[in-house]
Amino acid sequence: MRKNKVHEFEADVPAADLWGLYGTLRAAELLPELLPQVLAKIQLVSGDGDVGTILELTFAPGIPGLETYREKLIKVDNENYIKEAQTIDGDILKLGFLYYMVRFEIIAKGPSSSVIRSTIVYEINYETHPGLEAMVSTGPLAATAEKFAGYLKEQKIAQSS
Repeated sequence: MRKNKVHEFEADVPAADLWGLYGTLRAAELLPELLPQVLAKIQLVSGDGDVGTILELTFAPGIPGLETYREKLIKVDNENYIKEAQTIDGDILKLGFLYYMVRFEIIAKGPSSSVIRSTIVYEINYETHPGLEAMVSTGPLAATAEKFAGYLKEQKIAQSS
C-alpha cells in the first residue's frame, strides 16, 4: 500500500517565478549550492529537463545508508506547475523501498504569493523493513522550498537595485 507525507510552505513569491526553478534543471544546479548539508551534487544523466530526464543525486557525506540514487522525471506539467520524480535506482531502493516518488506542486495564492506543496509517495514491505518508514521525511523538501523562495527574493532585490 502506498502512503504519502506532505509539506506545504507559503512563499511571498509568484508561482511563475517558483516554477522557473522547480520546473527546470536550474533546481538541480542550485540544490547542492543551497543545501550542501543534504546534497553534494546532482548530475544530469540524460534528458533536457522534461519527462524522461534522469538525474543522479549524491548525498552529502554522513547520511547513513545513503550515497547516491537516480530519479526519472515522470511528470512535468508546465500549465499546472506539477513535477514528479520517481526513484529508479540506487540506495533508496536498496534500503528497502518498493516505490519512492517526490511530487512538487506550485499553487498560486495571489499575484505575489504561492504555496509549495511537496509530497513523498512511498511503498514499503513492512514485514521485511518495519522501521523504514521512520526514514521518510519531508524535512529536506521543506528546506528546499524555503531556500528556493529565499533565493528568488534575493535575486529580485539584486535586480531592482
